[in-house]
Amino acid sequence: MLTTRTLAATIAATAIVALTLTGCASGTADATGTAGSVDAATATSVSAFGDLAALEAAANAEGALNVIALPRDWANYGAVLDLFAEKYPDITITESAPDGSSAEEIQAAQNLAGQDTAPDVFDLGLAVALANTDQFAPYQVATWSDIPDALKEESGLYVGDYGGYMAVGYDPDSVPAPTTLSDLLGADYKGKVAINGDPTQAGAAFAAVGMAAVQNKGSVDDFQAGIDFFGDLNAAGNLVKIDPTPATIASGETPVVFDWDYLNVGYGTQLAGERNWEVVVFPGTGYAGYYNQAINKDAPHPAAARLWQEFLYSDDAQNLWLAGGARPARADAMADAGTIDTKLFDALPTVPDTTVVPTAAQSEAAATLLGEKWAAAVQ
Repeated sequence: MLTTRTLAATIAATAIVALTLTGCASGTADATGTAGSVDAATATSVSAFGDLAALEAAANAEGALNVIALPRDWANYGAVLDLFAEKYPDITITESAPDGSSAEEIQAAQNLAGQDTAPDVFDLGLAVALANTDQFAPYQVATWSDIPDALKEESGLYVGDYGGYMAVGYDPDSVPAPTTLSDLLGADYKGKVAINGDPTQAGAAFAAVGMAAVQNKGSVDDFQAGIDFFGDLNAAGNLVKIDPTPATIASGETPVVFDWDYLNVGYGTQLAGERNWEVVVFPGTGYAGYYNQAINKDAPHPAAARLWQEFLYSDDAQNLWLAGGARPARADAMADAGTIDTKLFDALPTVPDTTVVPTAAQSEAAATLLGEKWAAAVQ
């Protein structure tokens, strides 16, 4: 079943969603554009340079962009990086720690402050973004008005870019199609259900417990019901303690996987012809999340950092998120303008009737509870 309704629209319209949205090596480097000398590090929009061509000229003059923690198989990031490199061949991209966490991105920026190797930009989960706003430079991209208000900090310190729902991927040749969370407790799933990481450390696993909570008569105010579900899953012998990857799916070690819907869709794409892979977002209450873009206030290449932001919110890059199975922040505006890839847009998994996204306070309380209860529940 297909849908044309986006996560962003759902978030904006759902009353129970309570998103709380509330600079060095060359931090003062000058960038020269057509409008004259511009301090790129303080530019809050492309108008500071005059126009996009001037920003491109300033970024080309810097000649480098440092990114961090961008796995090439995550939401189609490989294609996004490659298209930027093709479009701007005079800018050398350095990709660091592709498997790093959001928290490690911030730590790297602090450790490398003042050096040319510091990250220019970040890609962050909401909780880490909220906790580190003093690390970001405000910037509003040219397509700012297309981005739902619920997804952006008003000055542009950080902005939601792509997102999705927590989903279950499964091999239909190994298990029956699950239609509810409780189906996974049945004997057909013994030793077959995996979660992507440790929820006390990994965002996707944290979201899996959150989804289990809201699907198991709990709420984002109290993850206990989600912990109880995974405790029951473990007691039934159905939880397999292997971090899933395309390799473990291909080998049959993890035929059922809790993960973001776009990552689960990506697993199916990667394994096409090798392993069948279906994705389901359970009906009822869904658990969603967006990843956020931000510019390091101490970016060693401030013009390139701003050009990267402009690129990420362009039609081309937004459609690349879609090709990766993720839901781009500008999807609704692009659909209205006729610039979205409608085939990909219509192929997104069906969205639940209700969507929840935990606030920073709810996330903090859940993290504390998981730290206290998770290990004992699944030992």
